Amino acid sequence: MPKLKTKSGAKKRFKLTGTGKIKRKSAFKSHILTKKETKQKRNLTQTSYVAEVDKKSVLRQLALR
Repeated sequence: MPKLKTKSGAKKRFKLTGTGKIKRKSAFKSHILTKKETKQKRNLTQTSYVAEVDKKSVLRQLALR
């Protein structure tokens, strides 16, 4: 069976942690920031983890499963 290629969009957006979780950045922080509160923008800066229901899909995109 041939090797699977990694989706190039996924490899830019996700990082795997040592414990097997997948880190991601929050959405809605790229443009149209003038109408958003400072508190909201600050909270969107933090990284979070991919939900368990989406984990299988992301791992498949990263060619790990």
